[in-house]
Amino acid sequence: MNNPFDDKNANFLVLSNQEGQYSLWPLFIDIPDGWTVALAASDRATCSAFIESNWTDMRPRSLAAAST
Repeated sequence: MNNPFDDKNANFLVLSNQEGQYSLWPLFIDIPDGWTVALAASDRATCSAFIESNWTDMRPRSLAAAST
């Protein structure tokens, strides 16, 4: 079985959670609880670029806030 996260020809969503973290998510898999769609269905390259430009601090939001 192939890993659906590695399929360069598939469509994906970008999900985000309350901690400001992002995830590349295969379109055909149900969205897990606690995550919302940050970018609608797009190709893998578009989703990856979105994540790269929007998730600039890898720390969870609560940890980043506690550090300031």
